Amino acid sequence: MNKVLSHFLTITKHRNKVLVYCFRAGIPWQGLLHDLSKYSWCEFTNGCRFYQGTRSPHEAEREINGYSLAWMHHKGRNRHHFEYWTDYDCKTRLSTPVKMPIKYVKEMFCDRVAASKIYMKEKYYDAAPYEYFIRGKQRRIIDPDTSELLENFLKMLEEKGEKETFKYIKNLKNY
Repeated sequence: MNKVLSHFLTITKHRNKVLVYCFRAGIPWQGLLHDLSKYSWCEFTNGCRFYQGTRSPHEAEREINGYSLAWMHHKGRNRHHFEYWTDYDCKTRLSTPVKMPIKYVKEMFCDRVAASKIYMKEKYYDAAPYEYFIRGKQRRIIDPDTSELLENFLKMLEEKGEKETFKYIKNLKNY
């Protein structure tokens, strides 16, 4: 199968899985709108060019170019990415992480679980998204409260499974 079709099928399969998870998490509208920018010219063409099927094309694009145009486009349009939630701090004069609204942390959780399942395929297990999160925790520039909430969701998934975790997440207020 060629890279264009493979990439299209991968992002569509991922998006559909996130959609199902967002319904389970009580945020159906976000599931319907999730990752539509991946079908934009900038993201789709680079996704096809750097497609490998076992990891995000953004990683391969970074290795070759030193940055990922597709990722910069994506994170700037999708509020479920913590990288979206940075702003200029007038006091420090630095770009600083901002606390994410809970509804976007919920979507980020759905996204991470779906991505783990898509890329790991039959090797997926419920602790995998948590382990991936922890591996990058020290390098991540994210609001501490947002990080803690996402980590708690991922830890709950590891310890209690999908059914109980989605039930808990659905019952949380979205603000």
